[in-house]
Amino acid sequence: MAASRPHPSATRTSAHAGLLVLILLLLLPSCQSEEQQPVATVGSKTFTESVILGEVIASAFESQEVPSHHRRQLGGTRFLWNALLGGDIDAYPEYTGTLLEEILAGQRLGGIDDAFSVLDSLGLAASLPLGFNNTYAIGMREDRAEELAIASVSDLRRHPGLRFGFSNEFMDRGDGWPSLRDHYRLPQSDVRGVDHDLAYRGLATGSIDVIDLYSTDAEIDYYGLRVLEDDLNHFPEYRAVILYRKNLLSRISEAGDVLDALSGSISDDRMIAMNRRVKIDGVREREVARAFVRDDLGLEVARVEAGPTRAERIWQRTVEHLVLVGISLGLAIVVAIPLGVVSARRRKLGQVILGIVGVIYTIPSLALLVFMIPLIGIGG
Repeated sequence: MAASRPHPSATRTSAHAGLLVLILLLLLPSCQSEEQQPVATVGSKTFTESVILGEVIASAFESQEVPSHHRRQLGGTRFLWNALLGGDIDAYPEYTGTLLEEILAGQRLGGIDDAFSVLDSLGLAASLPLGFNNTYAIGMREDRAEELAIASVSDLRRHPGLRFGFSNEFMDRGDGWPSLRDHYRLPQSDVRGVDHDLAYRGLATGSIDVIDLYSTDAEIDYYGLRVLEDDLNHFPEYRAVILYRKNLLSRISEAGDVLDALSGSISDDRMIAMNRRVKIDGVREREVARAFVRDDLGLEVARVEAGPTRAERIWQRTVEHLVLVGISLGLAIVVAIPLGVVSARRRKLGQVILGIVGVIYTIPSLALLVFMIPLIGIGG
């Protein structure tokens, strides 16, 4: 029997799909870019203080009439770091302790000056400290700590049955639970990773006995917690700084003025107060940040506009979803039709193709995304 030939309409469909995908890929970046004036793209991690600081940086740029885009809650430390290295963002708020103990932990650095030298070699830089020290700490409910006579982290060794609930990032990072456990020789085995905000609620309800804290968290005072003394000096200082790409200073002439204005401007108490306004009083991060830039820095910022309505957000996410589905479907068609034609015409090769496809089909989509990150340059 003669081998079947691909139908002309199938070839045209594949070509049309490929052309559609190419057009979408070309149009998407242009839809997101600013042609008239360079944009300062700021990132932030997935916790309140980082979002507030991201909004402060973005608002400071806007006060200089520089368009800014805040990509809020991108992820954890590694996501933000990779996004900065890859140029997906221009700047984001970070902490000196995290820089030394997590990001550059494998460099065997002697101190923060060595870390700044490494940043320089990567085309990055750090601002002067913003003013406050948000170090990690370990906390308990005051009544529970009083009952067990626990005042320091070392005292936890006497109570192996205590239940620990640490933020997910703290469970894995170089200066987190593994090194804390080894440094203090802690015997506890009931240790779970939880969302940082949920950990506070677990502590309040009694389902968790010990959690990790950020020293500028508003919940410490709100829940009446006891911060345990770090008597063996495990945690370093976590001075807040802004990590940024050095080319930001050449692209945006006002960037240097923004960094100078923010240096030393936020005290511990001021940061705690801003965290409280968001987490306890329910004020939007953007409004809190712009009030700080206006009242504390004396910079004029445009009026805070109301956020998009729920219907507008749903519509925006629906359009984004349809575009992403269209791109993935188009790429699948471009690849699948030629492979199908080859498989139909060459049976042995077709069996190999089907075998490979079968193996790929068993891999979870999330695992495939991990392999795709380096290829498509996801930085956050």
